[in-house]
Amino acid sequence: MLTAAVSVALTAAGVAVAGLRAYRRRYLSATRWFAVALVPLGLYLTGLFPVARTIGDELADWATKLVFDPRVWTGIVLLGVSAGLLAATRWAGRRGAVAGGSESRPAAAGPAPARPAVAPAAGAPAAGPAPKRAEEAARAEQGRAGKAGKPGKAGKGGKGDDGLDEFADIEEILRRRGL
Repeated sequence: MLTAAVSVALTAAGVAVAGLRAYRRRYLSATRWFAVALVPLGLYLTGLFPVARTIGDELADWATKLVFDPRVWTGIVLLGVSAGLLAATRWAGRRGAVAGGSESRPAAAGPAPARPAVAPAAGAPAAGPAPKRAEEAARAEQGRAGKAGKPGKAGKGGKGDDGLDEFADIEEILRRRGL
């Protein structure tokens, strides 16, 4: 019976504060006060106060046993060992130190090909061309200079045709078509 009286009194006080807040045109604050004021009476009417008391009693009993009962300490030590072992195996698995784990893994296919993640915009120079592409571009430039009648050797230092003239022709055709 005392629980009912306290719950109703707390709810009434909260509703009164909410009314004062609403009177001062602080509607958001008034709504919050009203929502909180309904909690004690709601807990009483649903019967959760006895449940809360039972939970509190059980927690108090557990805390008392924690201090005085060696079985509880043994359980805590076992839980700590379990958590430590799980953490250690997770750490070892990430480092690849688990025995037999590397034998069952397939071999790597090799290094990934060197290519840009995003294609450069048209007409924009590449951020960091691969060394082979830089050499091909230089050879193509020399080949174009040789075809234009300018002095210079086409190809690779005059050692014969290495097929770069074909690339220069293809590049010229693509440039004319705007590709």
